[in-house]
Amino acid sequence: MTSYDVPPDTAARPDGPEPLQDGALWRHTLRVPTRDGVALAADLYSASPTPEATALPVLLERTPYGRRAQRGSDQDRADAPLPRPEDIARHFTDAGYHVVRQDCRGRGDSEGTFVKYLSEGPDGADTIAWIRNRPWCDGRVVMTGVSYSAHCQSAAAAEGPEGLAAMFQDSGGFSSAYDAGLRMGGAFELKQVTWALRHALHSPEAAADPVLTEALLRVDVAGWFGAMPWRPGCTPLRHLPAYEAYLLEQWRQDAFGDYYRAPAIYGRGFYHRFPDAPSLHMGSWYDPYVRSTIENFTALRERKSAPSYLVMGPWTHGHRCETHAGDVDFGPRSTLDGNLAPSYLDFRRRWFDRVLGREVADGDDLPVVQYFLMGGGDGRRNAAGRMRHGGTWRADTRWPPASTAPVVLYFSADGGLSTAPPTTPTASVTYDFDPRHPVPTMGGQVTSGEPVMSGGAFDQNAPDARIHGAHAPYLPLDSRPDVITLTTPPLERDVVLAGPVSATLHISTSAPDTDFTIKLIDVHPPNADYPHGFAMNLTDGIVRCRFHRSREHPELLVPGKVYEIEVTAPDTANLFAAGHRIRLDVSSSNFPRFDVNSNTGEPEATARRTVSATNTVHMDAGRPSHVRIWVEGGPSVLR
Repeated sequence: MTSYDVPPDTAARPDGPEPLQDGALWRHTLRVPTRDGVALAADLYSASPTPEATALPVLLERTPYGRRAQRGSDQDRADAPLPRPEDIARHFTDAGYHVVRQDCRGRGDSEGTFVKYLSEGPDGADTIAWIRNRPWCDGRVVMTGVSYSAHCQSAAAAEGPEGLAAMFQDSGGFSSAYDAGLRMGGAFELKQVTWALRHALHSPEAAADPVLTEALLRVDVAGWFGAMPWRPGCTPLRHLPAYEAYLLEQWRQDAFGDYYRAPAIYGRGFYHRFPDAPSLHMGSWYDPYVRSTIENFTALRERKSAPSYLVMGPWTHGHRCETHAGDVDFGPRSTLDGNLAPSYLDFRRRWFDRVLGREVADGDDLPVVQYFLMGGGDGRRNAAGRMRHGGTWRADTRWPPASTAPVVLYFSADGGLSTAPPTTPTASVTYDFDPRHPVPTMGGQVTSGEPVMSGGAFDQNAPDARIHGAHAPYLPLDSRPDVITLTTPPLERDVVLAGPVSATLHISTSAPDTDFTIKLIDVHPPNADYPHGFAMNLTDGIVRCRFHRSREHPELLVPGKVYEIEVTAPDTANLFAAGHRIRLDVSSSNFPRFDVNSNTGEPEATARRTVSATNTVHMDAGRPSHVRIWVEGGPSVLR
């Protein structure tokens, strides 16, 4: 592990102190130096006006959202007001910690230029090195935080800093941004655009220029999403060149190269440098970082002697105190607060105490894996208008759960899914994919997508005016000729699925390049509230076919040639109740979650023209396309 040299202190003690909460909490303003001379603004919270009098473990959160700003993802309990940063700090200072909240480079009061993700490793390592040498730190720095603050943790850990004593990564931390977060299967995740637009409004540049603020407020986001591809000076971020430049750079980097091997966004390549420290990885089934969360947990558990833990709930990004995701409700047992702990703050404090060797209550051991198994509800509509899907928390010692085993379900051209391999010599389904009319995104693992998309579970039978790209008469998505729908017969017994989801497709196309998508769905039978049934999306994935052989070196397809491709979707956990059906939709677009393939073979960031592709999925004995899922009890459950 490495200890980084940073410029010397300009003061022996932090500025301040400022009394808060009737003197029970004190805030000290810090300027943390970095190796290139940029100073990062931070606040030190302590229970004393003289923090150097008592060396304590330090909880560090680094954020681009404003170190003194409230955030919805900090919600502690469903029945409590949103806590302020000083409320959160007070909870931990009362428990014998110092707390540091820091603005990322180029955000808030910190100096420098903001470039999303890529500066967070060195800046985080420098901050840890500086903190651990303060007289108020006992040498142990614990990183914590949600979303971008979780990305900051893995970025810093990849630098191998001494003094990083534990990590609590909630809803983030890149294992590989190429596989989740920036791209999936080669396709670009357009939430990067909507995130940049939202936070450009809160940039130092906008704060200093009211004309820029007004220009950003007037951006027609939906209109711009209908005018792709973009180019420099012709994007929704054209009024803020620094943000436009990093966004276009992300989009242009379509192959897996040096850009995606940067430690800040490629933990997979740097796990050997991560400190051997306890880590907890929390995620949500409807969050873009499912794959990263599970991979980080699995890899660190295998590589390190310190313990790693996994918690997966049925939420959207950071919404652990809500019972619903999209148009589906999972019941009062689905929240973290009141189920896994009295509150989110209490859950974190108990974990910090445990892994730092402090006293914990008898019987306060934490299971290695805690996951929410969705399903088991009555499928009716609740008072808020959401479908009651239900679910329950489970514990295990590993992921996928020890009780599960892989099961293969084969496709048939008549729309079936079965454990029996196909026997027909020739079978396939062919459709035309027109990039000008992509399949609209209906929920899924989406965050920061508003106003053009939202995460969560939605009825794929019932698109409406909320769905970008959906139009009257709002027919079910499987009514589209470019969607192949494959389903099991109604299940004779409950089927528990928990683990990875992937499909092996044997495909051919008329185009030099195209995409294929999958979407796993739980089909509820009809009832009085949903006479058409409820087709609830669980997880989905995509592959850009020019990367069929190599992520590093794209290779165009030979029209008409049959290729075998693998489409991976993030893990999920769901109980398909008896009478339900397991469904898989296959298509070639999912917009605006992902950018749309032009089918020309040109990179999407620069192509100006599109062509329709005639795409075929083969389903015969010699080319048996199938989906692979992990099921409790194994294949016999579905026979």
